[in-house]
Amino acid sequence: MQRGRPQTDYEPVTRSRRPRLLESEDAGREVWTVKAKSSTSEADNSDADTSAPDEPQSSRKKAPLTFLKRGHTLTYAGLFLFTVVLYARPAEFYPSPLTQSLAFIIAVATLIVFVPTQFSLEGTLTARPREVNLLLLFCLAGLISIPLATGPAYAWAAFSDTFIRCVVIFIVMINAVRTEARLKGLLLIALVVGIWLSVGAINDYRLGLATVEDYRVGGRGTGIFGNPNDMALFLVTIVPVAIALFFGTRGPIRKILYAACALLMMAAIVLTYSRGGFLGLLVALGFLAWKLGRRHRLSIGLCTLLIFVLLIALAPGNYTMRLLSIFVPSLDPVGSSSSRKAELLRSIQVAVNNPVFGVGMGNYAPFMSVREHVTHNTYTEVAAEMGMAALCLYVMFVVTPLRRLGQVARETFGARENSRYYYLAVGLQASLLGYMVSSFFASVAYLWYVYYLVAYAVCLRRLYESETGRMVVVEKKRERKQREGRRSALLESESA
Repeated sequence: MQRGRPQTDYEPVTRSRRPRLLESEDAGREVWTVKAKSSTSEADNSDADTSAPDEPQSSRKKAPLTFLKRGHTLTYAGLFLFTVVLYARPAEFYPSPLTQSLAFIIAVATLIVFVPTQFSLEGTLTARPREVNLLLLFCLAGLISIPLATGPAYAWAAFSDTFIRCVVIFIVMINAVRTEARLKGLLLIALVVGIWLSVGAINDYRLGLATVEDYRVGGRGTGIFGNPNDMALFLVTIVPVAIALFFGTRGPIRKILYAACALLMMAAIVLTYSRGGFLGLLVALGFLAWKLGRRHRLSIGLCTLLIFVLLIALAPGNYTMRLLSIFVPSLDPVGSSSSRKAELLRSIQVAVNNPVFGVGMGNYAPFMSVREHVTHNTYTEVAAEMGMAALCLYVMFVVTPLRRLGQVARETFGARENSRYYYLAVGLQASLLGYMVSSFFASVAYLWYVYYLVAYAVCLRRLYESETGRMVVVEKKRERKQREGRRSALLESESA
């Protein structure tokens, strides 16, 4: 637990037809060649496509697209190792000076390799997608809040501890992940950790070690997985990834493994008795059913409903009562629902009274809380501690990749050669939606969960843009309707 911070029961102690670009090798060097048009008919089709382009007209105004060069091998190795240590948290299980400083040592070594490599590859410290700009502005808001905080020491502790590490690793990640293999490597780490946590939770329940409130299984260690609600939130964000990998792979053995992983993690979410985790899982699975079952929505919807019925039916006897306490607080045997409601109302009041700069990062619990508890709500946590402008930046940081993944999914829907992008885009959308719902019941704005999720989304989009030569630009509704109308008219004329 950090020194000087109060102990809480929740906070973890231009184209008309842009030429398609293909990668080829010439004498061991990478070159990008333009795919030649094979016939005059294709040229005619390109003229027709100007009235029904594959991407929005607004993309013509964007800067020229740059392609990802090979590089950052050592940086990625350091990032991979750092992620393993972050999730495994050896210092919690084998305390020693080395294990306690291991993650910091790896992070510094990774940065030492990253900076010169990035300048040699791109000539700049980082790529600048919108998410990076939003995060840097959010970071600036945190810095501004420190001297204006009620307790500046608390604000500096909150800024300089986990949060600034999240910002640095986010920037390293979106620049170092330059191949699909690298992205899937990080996703598989998260999947393995999800399995580890789920097996541990199920085994604890089997052995009668449900020590949280005498009926809930706990997490692992005292860090980001130490609280059952935080562990459930992490699992909610990984279940859609497992389902996306299930649909995106063709091997039957791997399909079985991914399906088993998803079911295992859903069972662990139930055993945590996390109400926020249940609601996040409900939204994530509902979104996946809607997007992946476009041609069979009725059957997919029924299967999803059946899964939820089975989860509730096979859950422990008082699980339904726990869920009902969301709407009837008196059904909660320990009264945590009423306490959370009081903190929610109090945090809203603090945010309204301090709308510009807030009370300072990390200052709500020690100075403004009813019982020195955190807000139990990420959005009111940001609003109360950093102000309304910071809240807008945070929400935009989460929503921007969500919308752009939607554009990737629309462009790749039905395209067999890009199906892997489609499934991962939809899966990461579901993960972000699940996080947005579950984080409404958790104070996790400065922790790792969302920064890894958004980094996954940015990396996937950059890989897609690099391979296809298409700049992903979010369409406005009016532009989308016009485009779909032109496309349907074109299809009708061709069929006639």
